[in-house]
Amino acid sequence: MLSSMMPLAYRLRRRVLALLGWRTRGVKLIVCDGDGRVLLVRHSYGQSDLYMLPGGGIARGEAPAVAASRELREETGCAARDIVPFATYESRIEGRRDTIFLFTAHTDGSPVADGRELLEARFFDPDALPGNTSPATRRRIAEWKGRGPRGTTW
Repeated sequence: MLSSMMPLAYRLRRRVLALLGWRTRGVKLIVCDGDGRVLLVRHSYGQSDLYMLPGGGIARGEAPAVAASRELREETGCAARDIVPFATYESRIEGRRDTIFLFTAHTDGSPVADGRELLEARFFDPDALPGNTSPATRRRIAEWKGRGPRGTTW
């Protein structure tokens, strides 16, 4: 029941934040396993058919790196190690000012989707991403691999 409410809650939250013009802050992670593969997730809400980087919101008073580690653990069960800031992005795509802090990290864990926010969590070769990887995720991975600018708008 709770997971079936996620899409509705997601749409409602987006609309309210846009109407109020609130500024939000979030994190994304490029997480690699020991084989150099990148962790991608599919959410139960929003564009659930697209693979994206794991991440989420930053709680009041929480440092971005702490939020990144927490979100990864909550959503996939994986512990992040070697968390390093990579870039910061500003977005106005959803009608609000949004700041995203992108980190790189490694994990020795095997991801398991939490069954609430995530439908799937898997590692992929960064040179062979699935066709349904979001355009923003493709850009972030290309930048990480050294083929694009850092710190641009989403």
